[in-house]
Amino acid sequence: MRKGLTFKQRILVAGTLFGMFFGAGNLIFPVHLGQLAGSNVIPAMIGFIITAVGIPILGVAAIGNTHSDGLQALSNKVGRGYGYVFTCLLYLTIGPFFAIPRCATTSFTTGIAPMLGDRAHAPVLFVFSLVFFAVVLLLSLRPAGITVWIGKIINPIFLIFLTILVVAALRAPSAAIASVEPEAAYHSGALFSGFIEGYGTMDAIAGLAFGIVVIDIIRAMGVKDDGDVARDVLASGVMTGVLMAVIYIATILMGTQSRGLFATSENGGIALAQISGHYLGAAGSIVLAVTITFACLKTSIGLVTSCADAFARMFPKALSYRAWAIIFTVFSFVVSNFGLSRIIDYSLPVLMFLYPLSITLILLALCGRLFDHDRAVYVSVTAFTCAAALFDLIKTLPAALRSSLQLEGMVALAQKILPFFSLNLGWVAPALIGLAVGLMIRNKRSA
Repeated sequence: MRKGLTFKQRILVAGTLFGMFFGAGNLIFPVHLGQLAGSNVIPAMIGFIITAVGIPILGVAAIGNTHSDGLQALSNKVGRGYGYVFTCLLYLTIGPFFAIPRCATTSFTTGIAPMLGDRAHAPVLFVFSLVFFAVVLLLSLRPAGITVWIGKIINPIFLIFLTILVVAALRAPSAAIASVEPEAAYHSGALFSGFIEGYGTMDAIAGLAFGIVVIDIIRAMGVKDDGDVARDVLASGVMTGVLMAVIYIATILMGTQSRGLFATSENGGIALAQISGHYLGAAGSIVLAVTITFACLKTSIGLVTSCADAFARMFPKALSYRAWAIIFTVFSFVVSNFGLSRIIDYSLPVLMFLYPLSITLILLALCGRLFDHDRAVYVSVTAFTCAAALFDLIKTLPAALRSSLQLEGMVALAQKILPFFSLNLGWVAPALIGLAVGLMIRNKRSA
């Protein structure tokens, strides 16, 4: 007899997963996308939802579907060494190097900084981030209570304030969507531009990281059979995806309609501040500050918990979960004080490298039964994808750094030989070639 989650339990798990996924980046990027896409918002929205909703949920499902004990077990299908390197790089990217510090800095930049006017921001950022990460650490050191804190307390507060902002904006649109001129990158190929914009949320790689957390929560609720766990992971993931898609659609449209009031902003944080101030007046800053801070707080808790758990599992003789959680939190606090712009600038090239490797690993895991999860297929696809993704990394490095390292020639070469490179999808054709080569090796060995 099947022993799975009840509907109420699935809702609670889905709420927890949503809370871990949905941070400030998930508000900033869709609002900015709406401003950029203009009248071409529908294809851009579809592309964004693919990478910001579809692939992340598939990542969680891939962990459950393969009965893997986390990301390392899944990436070990390529090779044991690769499993360690890829897992460490992924967790550090969505953890202390970029995503966790960005949560605190985005909260401050979008929610607090507008209230300060011309006053010095650095000392206030230091104090704000210190309090922010003190709360994150306090809750992260009690991982057993993460479902209660995120699913029952923080999520409802966040959704209430977000609803206030979205309803206020959508009830009184300032421009018809059809009349908003798209920015240059969205005049043509808006679907692909939206697809790449979804990278900024970091959710596809986060999905691989969060998978084991969700599985542990489901098992703690009494589901023991691997098949039942996999089904409940997928069902909870679908619920999460629907909620995320609804919010994305609303915030993207809010961004597009704001073009009747404001010029395209430098980033979505500025746009959110302008929109909330216009529609909610003096209360707008408070609503935005609370919305952003709670969004970032719950995501930071999920990320610290996932990263500390992963490193404690990978290196059981090194440090305890508690020690890793403290290290990651303190490091994130230090990085957060370097500022939002610098964090975003340096994260983009890393994401352009990691995303293709994450997407191909997810798809291979989900379709692995078709080729019996043959290692040759995993190795071939990953090798070809990795080589091509390096060019995407180089392309998105800061221009001055590319020039000083004399890498412009490599970018020009990739532009000539890699299909879709101009769309930042130069890895797709090599990945398919790698799949064909891997299947040929497998078939030749079986003959």
